[in-house]
Amino acid sequence: MCGRYVLWTPEEELTAIFGTDFRIGEVTPTYNAAPSQQLPIVFERYEEEPGRVLRRMQTHQWGLVPSWARDASRPMINARAESLVDKPSFKAAARRRRCLVPANGYYEWQAGAGGKQPWFLSEGEGDPVMGFAGIYEAWQGPRDQWLLTFAIVTRSAPDAVGHIHDRSPVVVPPSMWSDWLDPKTETDTEVRHLLDAIASPVLVSRKVGNAVGNVRNNDPSLIEEVD
Repeated sequence: MCGRYVLWTPEEELTAIFGTDFRIGEVTPTYNAAPSQQLPIVFERYEEEPGRVLRRMQTHQWGLVPSWARDASRPMINARAESLVDKPSFKAAARRRRCLVPANGYYEWQAGAGGKQPWFLSEGEGDPVMGFAGIYEAWQGPRDQWLLTFAIVTRSAPDAVGHIHDRSPVVVPPSMWSDWLDPKTETDTEVRHLLDAIASPVLVSRKVGNAVGNVRNNDPSLIEEVD
């Protein structure tokens, strides 16, 4: 699973990298993004003004709540790619509300005899920003308030990092961002084909300190390698 990640790329650079037309919500760099926090996602939606599909960056709460849920008490931070178009909690969003989750890397904990060791995983030198596959929802509460949420899509981890954890985020390559976000892609078959076409990324891991385990810690030292 993916339960913590990092996003330090400034919002102006994110706007350029992801080619967004506009942004809603403040994007604050974080070295310890955690569930329930407001974090940016990128998605495409038809806008009546100007009458075309626009790509937006907007903050959503991490932890997906299906639109049909009775309450928001059981948010889901991850969605398995293998059952994405089948599971009731995810299938509507998989067809119509796919997104990218910008991240410079993520943390996983490796179980061992001496306890759990955190690792930071990224695409290597400079930790360039990636786009995790995600889905998003809008849930209307009992007082008509709207809660915007998202989940990160995961699958079996690549061999190079599988010894750390058996699951990893689906990393969508930039060449497929438009395909993944395309609102015209709506059938189960099309979504499955998209997921099958996304190759496993080449990830680099480094051992980091235990401070990342506390969500109150949030600074660049969290991703520094330790012995």
